[in-house]
Amino acid sequence: MMRLTRTSVVFAALLLMSGCRQRYTPPESPLPPNTILLSQMMHEVSEQPGTKEAIARVIEGNSENKNGAAFMTPELAKRFRELIFGSEWQGLDRFPGWTMHAINPTVRVVTRVAENKAADNASASNPGASTGANETEKFLDLGSYPLDEEQTVSFDEPSTLPPFTTEGIVTRLGPKTVRGDGPNQLAPEHAESQRLADALNRLAANALDGAKPFTATLSGASASKPQDLIAALAANGHQVTVVDARYFANFGHLHYKNQDVMMPFWINTSFAVPGTGGLLEWGARPLLVPVSHAEYEWQIRGPKINADISYYFGVDGKSEWRTMDTLDQSWVLRRAAHTYTGAQALEVTRLVGLLTIAYMHQHQRRPDLPFGGYYALGVCQDGVAAIEERMTGKSTLFPNTADATLFDDPRDAEVNKLIAAIPKDRGGDPPQPERIFGSLPADPGAAGSFEAVTIPGLADDLKVSYAAWHSGDLHRIHSRAFYWTLISIAFAGAGLLIALVLRRRRT
Repeated sequence: MMRLTRTSVVFAALLLMSGCRQRYTPPESPLPPNTILLSQMMHEVSEQPGTKEAIARVIEGNSENKNGAAFMTPELAKRFRELIFGSEWQGLDRFPGWTMHAINPTVRVVTRVAENKAADNASASNPGASTGANETEKFLDLGSYPLDEEQTVSFDEPSTLPPFTTEGIVTRLGPKTVRGDGPNQLAPEHAESQRLADALNRLAANALDGAKPFTATLSGASASKPQDLIAALAANGHQVTVVDARYFANFGHLHYKNQDVMMPFWINTSFAVPGTGGLLEWGARPLLVPVSHAEYEWQIRGPKINADISYYFGVDGKSEWRTMDTLDQSWVLRRAAHTYTGAQALEVTRLVGLLTIAYMHQHQRRPDLPFGGYYALGVCQDGVAAIEERMTGKSTLFPNTADATLFDDPRDAEVNKLIAAIPKDRGGDPPQPERIFGSLPADPGAAGSFEAVTIPGLADDLKVSYAAWHSGDLHRIHSRAFYWTLISIAFAGAGLLIALVLRRRRT
């Protein structure tokens, strides 16, 4: 019989803990051309008076007053400042590296405060009252088509809007540091794209209480809804394509010494990177992935206009059509997850119009939601995931943060069902692998596609994790409490076994 001693039990416990997590140092290369890591930039600008503070303020947005464009909760902003002012440069390259379980609590706290205010407002006024002009303009860009004017715009004539400009887009933060991007290859179409985006937003706004009628015309056809205008374009010889596009989200849009600054926002998926842990995956390194950005993109090509526009719900609190003529940094990549034409393109357009109005109703009823409703009403993925679910029967985006209980306005019954149907990440439960990989701008099903990922260290983690998922070997990381429970059970079992052996020897 094997001889069991206290030494052997302790050895077994040490073996179980042999994978105890080591500090992970993210690699710094290889990088795409003309690109620098955020940590490298912050290290260099740390000696420039005021530059660190300027960068901190612009990245945090309005996280302090919780009003308007921001993506960092107070806790995230606090951690970000601790890193840059504590010169913990490497921590910036996997920031924040938190699970959704860690990110969600501060969002829920400020959301509950806003909901209490909304309840107070509802008891004193009609929650379904029409939004004033100022509130509408704050959350929906209408260009020169205000709600309180009855107008008709003809798409038979070229747009008279001004061309692309970087005014209001590009801001200097320091001697060699800039935030914002210049024009891309679509910039020459800006006037037509801006007019189309404004018109689609205003056509959707026809459904708002108190809005005066707005009409778009083309070759004798009249449109009072967004899908009607797209249908008129298609009927008049325009090729209309709608793409469900996925990118790595770039919240910083920073440039240093004319180089792109790589600034992903990392989420811990709670899955273990295969081969990085010990026995029972104790101490395994978690799979961190950059948050992705999802949007619908309309490409219009034809005899009257050429335009490219997109739709998403952004950190500015706006659920709307937008132009898309600023240059993306190379590391964000792009993948067309789905492409729609014909009747399907019209259906996506119709659903986007409904989302646009549903979010405006939310702003009417809950004007005090933090961050313009970002997180509470979802992030860019939620609306895209909801339409993907309707169009394909499944949604493949992560994370989705919308609180479905807020979507209860009877005027938006169809949108309420769309939001309720998609998976949620508000409880902090680990997401399904299909959603993790489906969110990526690199097609996980295509051979060699992960090689296009230029964020240092990420391609290798994705390759081994994706392979492990399909072989059934991708495992979740359990909490330390889980492993200590196992150790305690092992000690107790070993102690009982030793006692039984010693008792048999005495007898």
